[in-house]
Amino acid sequence: MNSAVRASLDVVILAAGKGTRMRSNLPKVLHGIAGRSLLEHVIHTARALEPRAIHVVYGHGGEQVPAALKHLNVHWIRQEPQLGTGHAVQQAMPALTADSVLILYGDVPLTRLATLRALLTAAAGKLALLTAELADPSGYGRIVRDGAGRIVRIVEQKDASVSEQAIREINTGIVAAPVAQLKNWLAALRNENTQKEYYLTDVTGLAASEGAVIASAQPADDWEILGVNSKAQLAGLERIHQRNQAHALMEQGVTLMDPARFDLRGTLTCGQDVSIDVNVVIEGDVTLGDRVQIGPNNVLRHCQIGADTQVQPNCVIENAEIGVDCRIGPFARIRPDTRIAERAHIGNFVEIKKSVIGVGSKVNHLTYVGDSTVGKDVNIGAGTITANYDGANKHQTVIGDNASIGSNVVLVAPVIIGAGATIGAGSVISKDAPAGELTVARAKATTIAGWKRPVKK
Repeated sequence: MNSAVRASLDVVILAAGKGTRMRSNLPKVLHGIAGRSLLEHVIHTARALEPRAIHVVYGHGGEQVPAALKHLNVHWIRQEPQLGTGHAVQQAMPALTADSVLILYGDVPLTRLATLRALLTAAAGKLALLTAELADPSGYGRIVRDGAGRIVRIVEQKDASVSEQAIREINTGIVAAPVAQLKNWLAALRNENTQKEYYLTDVTGLAASEGAVIASAQPADDWEILGVNSKAQLAGLERIHQRNQAHALMEQGVTLMDPARFDLRGTLTCGQDVSIDVNVVIEGDVTLGDRVQIGPNNVLRHCQIGADTQVQPNCVIENAEIGVDCRIGPFARIRPDTRIAERAHIGNFVEIKKSVIGVGSKVNHLTYVGDSTVGKDVNIGAGTITANYDGANKHQTVIGDNASIGSNVVLVAPVIIGAGATIGAGSVISKDAPAGELTVARAKATTIAGWKRPVKK
């Protein structure tokens, strides 16, 4: 789209509906697809058109919608009372400063940017409708054309004759129009219907009665115009969106073992020859380096994983950075603010939190490392924990290069284990351990002669 068109466009998004069939206290447009609310999907697409402003008309749920999405740079307009789609657009008209307006819906999240651009091109100073040809148009308003193919009106299914019900071209509700003319048409709307509402669809008949040319454009796929009115429809659009994302990743060279069992709820950036197994969930911004292998049943959230690293099944990695050629899992939890250097191994049932793990170090079994700095080529044995919390404050543990921590060790922070030190299995270390030495801190074993195990009564 050229800059002149972009500079003369306002976008109005209608997001005031209640969504009764959702059976939820949450306003319909705040329900999510792929980790982002329905309304955010629409705003994201609209912003790519570079309009002068995006105006969101909200109503049901009061201030819940703008409060939940206050981080978005949009103009909020409250519709109160809610008297139909035409009335909703009327509320936005005083705020419009561009020559043209594009009207979208906050519960129709998957319309492609290319489709909206095609609609704006078709408009070019005219009223333009986004229509679609459906095999089953049931429930939609039909586009009625005259013998020359010109759009003359929209008829709702309940009001359609038998011949009109046979029409397969339907109205999606998405409209582009010149602002000045739309103001006049909206002013002429009447609410002479059973709902006593002002319908935006009536604008089409008013424009046609004035002899205005009404243009149209169509989406490439039917799912682009689908709205959400129930949890079942929400789940259906989720699957469509995930399928589309999976297809795009595979086109970029990512191997997905089963595209139907993959969920991307954010942004995924991949190097070459990345492989992702089934039931993997990606949330937030995730980057995978070349030849990374992600096993089944993993959750990756806001993280970076270096080239040649393998993530074994059933791990959770969150707000962390993992270096190249590492081995993570299975059943590992990598918590926020963790940095794992190259060639490190984090194994079965290991939890790492707010720690640095050095090059080539191994934490392989049943271990907790929190608020720690671990040097290079350190080996931490099974069942070891850093006792970093005293009930009020967190404390640091520092383990030097080449140290060896035996199994079932408790390191009571704050504590420093020197480089090359060895800590004997079963020790509780509450004082600094010197470099290069063996430190053992165990209670003396005691045998009580003649002791009898209690017998159940």
